[in-house]
Formats: sequence, structure tokens, C-alpha cells
Amino acid sequence: MPESGDRAAEPLLEVKDLKIYYPVHSGVFMRHTGDVKAVDGVSFSIEPGETLGLVGESGCGKTTVGKGIMRLVQVTSGQLLFRSQRGGVVDLVSLGKRELRPLRAEVQMIYQDPYSSLNPRWSVEDIVSEPLKVHAPEMSHTEREDKVAWLLEKVGLTPEQAHRYPHEFSGGQRQRIGVARALATNPRLIVADEPVSALDVSIQAQVVNLMQDLQEEFGLAYLFIAHDLSVVEHISHRIAVMYLGTLCEIGPADDLYREPIHPYSRALLSAVPLPDPKRRKRERVRLEGEVPSPLRKPSGCPFRTRCPLAEASCAEEVPALEEVRPGRFVACPVVTR
Repeated sequence: MPESGDRAAEPLLEVKDLKIYYPVHSGVFMRHTGDVKAVDGVSFSIEPGETLGLVGESGCGKTTVGKGIMRLVQVTSGQLLFRSQRGGVVDLVSLGKRELRPLRAEVQMIYQDPYSSLNPRWSVEDIVSEPLKVHAPEMSHTEREDKVAWLLEKVGLTPEQAHRYPHEFSGGQRQRIGVARALATNPRLIVADEPVSALDVSIQAQVVNLMQDLQEEFGLAYLFIAHDLSVVEHISHRIAVMYLGTLCEIGPADDLYREPIHPYSRALLSAVPLPDPKRRKRERVRLEGEVPSPLRKPSGCPFRTRCPLAEASCAEEVPALEEVRPGRFVACPVVTR
């Protein structure tokens, strides 16, 4: 896990009670019959130069949180307070498209699939220089070419490859192109949505190491979304565990991996294979039943239907994240008593 280093007093991004619901309509008259609660009251912060890992099962809402921060999906309610270099703290939720456009230079995204996230009709130079055309229109064509060549070298490619097309590259090389595109506007925060899940294991390590090197050089902050817990442990300073649209636990990566507190965190981490046979294996925690539908979430704690520690009171209200130790936040009154 990377060293945390000195942290700034003010967070770069504060996510406050973020909710993203998708309305469901049915019947002849397509009446509103319910909502898919993809993200249901999520709160966390990211500091400058920090990597926050966001983990959880498939369908828990991790990617939707990232898309919400990028304003690629409609936010139902909540605040996204971003400390911009352009004008202090701004709430991204309250901004219209025109107001949001200049801030997109400071918040960029690396997508999961390097095969579909690059336009196959564009050359690498076109792909990487497109953000510059939008956010730095004053740059000349020669200046953009020089910037693209510099960016490609930063991500381990060569300037000569700028004239090739995506189909001429491997998956790992394509993801490097995606990283170069994200870096083009000198962002402060990058949302990385499972950036290595579509790559071979040997290539995953190269891309993760590249991201860490770039973070150290440019002072980047990452929201690193993934389901591979070993990758998240390697790159993250802190980790947030998500289940069915809500956060279960947040804490420093070393502490959370060494001693998870929430029952779901324990179950999730017990499934991580340990490559070292000399290390003591964790006791496997097996969860019963299936993940409930976000369209019909259980009352109270969303994890209670599968939790081995559930009590009758767990059905009464949604537990809030409480600080049980310095820097450790857990949403479970049973284990925090």
C-alpha cells in the first residue's frame, strides 16, 4: 500500500448524502411504480493526492457513484463539493452543462473497457488531443502535437505511435492511451472505473504501477473503483466498502484489511486468496441468500437479510456511518456497541 504522506486540511472532493435513483414505469399509461435505488445516501471525502478505493459486489452501485461524480448520470439528491482551482468550493450537482464544462478539465475519468472507450475511427493523436481542443482552444496545432507526444511518453508509449489507430494496440496499451487522454487537461481528480479488470494479470500490475508513478509526479487524487480487492489494497490509502447502494465501512487500507469490522467487510475480505502459504488464512465467512434487488431494498440495514449478526432492531432504521476508531467509520450498531 502506498504511503499516505502529508494530507491537506481541506478535502478535494466531499460527497454528501449522494442519491441516484432510476425511476421505473409500468402499465399501459407508464405510471411511476417505483425507483431503483442504485446509490442511496453515500458520503465520503477524497483529499488531494489520495487514492480512495471503492469496493463491493457487482451491482452494488460503485460505477454509478463514479458516473454521478462525473455528472454522466442524473443525481437525484445530495452534494458533490469540489475544491476547484478556478473558484473555490463548488457543488457539481447544482451546475448546469455550461457551468460544468470548464470544471471537467479538473475531474477526468478512466473507463473500464479499453476496447470500447476509444473511438476506432480516430488516431491516437486525435483521441488524446480532443480534450485539449475543448479545454485549451488557444493552443496551436503544433503545441497540441507536442503535448500529445509528451503525454504518450509519460504513459510508456512513443510519439511515433500517435498516428496509429486503437485496433493496432494491445489492451494494456489502449488503457495507457486512456490514461494519457485523462491526463491531457492537467486534472486534480481522476475517477478510475475498474481500469484494470479487462486486462491480463501481468498487464494489470504495469498499469497500476503507472498510475501510482503519475500520482506521485502530478499530485493526482484517485477514486479507484474495483472488485479485485488485492489490486485495491496495493494502490489505495483508504478503502470504502459498498453494499446495495450504501457504504458499510471506511478506513485506512492497512487497518481495514488487517481487521475488518463490519460483517459484510469481513465476508468480502475472507474471500480474498492469500498467495503466501506461510500467512495464516482468514476464516471463510459464507453469506446465505442472494443480494436483494435495489428496486425492493429491505427496511433498515440493507445487509440485514444476509447478516449473521442481524437483530430485530436492524429492520427499523438505516444505520449511519459512525467513527469507532480514529479514521474508521462503520455502519453497524451491533458491532459498534
